Amino acid sequence: MPNDLTAFCQSALPGTLDFLRQMVGLNSFTENRPGIAANADLITRQFAALGFSPTSTPALNPAFGDHLALTRPKVAGPTIALLSHLDTVYPPEEEIRNHFRWEVIGDRIYGPGTNDIKGGTALIWLTLLTFKKMDPAGFAATNWVILFNACEEVVSEDFGDFCRQILPADTAACLIFEGDGGIPGEVSLVSSRKGRAAFRVRTEGKAAHAGTQHPSGANAILQLADFIRDVSALTDYRRDLTVNIGQIAGGTVPNRVPHEASAILEMRAFDPVVYAAAREKILAWNDRSSVSASDGSSACRVRVEIIHETVPWPRNPATDQMLSLWRTAAEDAGLTFLAKDRGGLSDGNVLWNHFPTLDGLGPQGENSHCSERDPAHGKDAEWAARNSFVPKALVNVHAIDTILRLQTPDKPGLSTALPSYSTVAPQIRTIIK
Repeated sequence: MPNDLTAFCQSALPGTLDFLRQMVGLNSFTENRPGIAANADLITRQFAALGFSPTSTPALNPAFGDHLALTRPKVAGPTIALLSHLDTVYPPEEEIRNHFRWEVIGDRIYGPGTNDIKGGTALIWLTLLTFKKMDPAGFAATNWVILFNACEEVVSEDFGDFCRQILPADTAACLIFEGDGGIPGEVSLVSSRKGRAAFRVRTEGKAAHAGTQHPSGANAILQLADFIRDVSALTDYRRDLTVNIGQIAGGTVPNRVPHEASAILEMRAFDPVVYAAAREKILAWNDRSSVSASDGSSACRVRVEIIHETVPWPRNPATDQMLSLWRTAAEDAGLTFLAKDRGGLSDGNVLWNHFPTLDGLGPQGENSHCSERDPAHGKDAEWAARNSFVPKALVNVHAIDTILRLQTPDKPGLSTALPSYSTVAPQIRTIIK
């Protein structure tokens, strides 16, 4: 990459990290509406320097904050969407209890959201700032749209609707700045993500005195146990399918045959076919019964419902072709490139089948959703690697420039047309356009 591009990016790093420090200092737990609003206001003021103006809409759940879109005056050029989210998973009292705040130790920057995902928001800033400095005409000729989910840690479907209302159908790329799970010297992006279905199951039985009328009781807890054993057996690591029973409840007192019980569980899989088959088997328990009263007077009944669902983001040609661009950019920069499947969800799950989508564009880091740091007991809190910001921004600029050159072949771009691009350009052109 050109030396001046690297030098400018490095010079912009202190300001970028100060922006990150300010975001980390704001508690933005999903249900902290004032904190979400304060984070959105800080981000809006930061990106106003690049000509962006805000549009917001309330999340579907009134307990959450507002989704945010930052846009510049529309031009005739291609559209590039860059995505992050406003919320984190830490309630204010948890941050206080664990003394979890901005702290720099060596190359690691600790604090709420440093990796998931305020570090990604800071990297969006560094990427766009560098792009604008080195190619102001190309920056001005592109429709940049920055989208922030107010409640990504809980639900994303209504945010997907918000994105689709704003983005044109021919959007060239949706770039999601979740953290890079690699190690120093690597660029590790996301090639697919599991889908997730959450279920609530209720079992109804018949109450009876446990001492004098036990034979006439239909035990709802035993019915729930049958259900749990059956659906848990669906877990198959060879097919990347998991079923997890996360919560159970039932019964009242030990001298009563329980008449009700309940559980909440989730199922995840990468492959849409595997996902659909497991989903069907779990739902097939609805209205089934495998436990009855010993005297035959009553039978239990099972009720199963889906309470939330996000379908898989499988490997697909558009994502694969985007990955090839980032691979080229990373290898040109002397970095190792990896494409990984991830079991966690992101906004990519609700966007990949509408636009070419790529994830993992944020800084390198680890321990998302962890606030405790206790080395003696093997605990470490969330952190982002300071030295990963500049390399990742350079790779992002390089790859985004290639997308724009493929959209507008007459644009010279930041870098020369390297021979390695010739092998992927025809395929990329058919996917991106």
